[in-house]
Amino acid sequence: MRRFDRYWIGFLLGLVLPAAFALWYIDNHNLWYVLQAVNWQAGGVLSKLMLVSVFPNLALMFVFYTTDTWRLSKGVLFGAIPYLMASIALSSSL
Repeated sequence: MRRFDRYWIGFLLGLVLPAAFALWYIDNHNLWYVLQAVNWQAGGVLSKLMLVSVFPNLALMFVFYTTDTWRLSKGVLFGAIPYLMASIALSSSL
């Protein structure tokens, strides 16, 4: 596991995992029509979806901390920051 302990791997995982989880969540709960009907913005739907999509990063970061891969977990944390910032920016613009 030490050979994968790199910042850039964690950063890429932190960027890709929330997007993949959000697409899975939308597809699994059949929300495509609902999100199109409300134009992704009614009630801050998009900002809440972005916050929910960051939860897998937290679980992944916990796993990496327990396995002592510190650089990998820091990369995942920094990869989640753009999603959190975008979610805050979208929720404050409503």
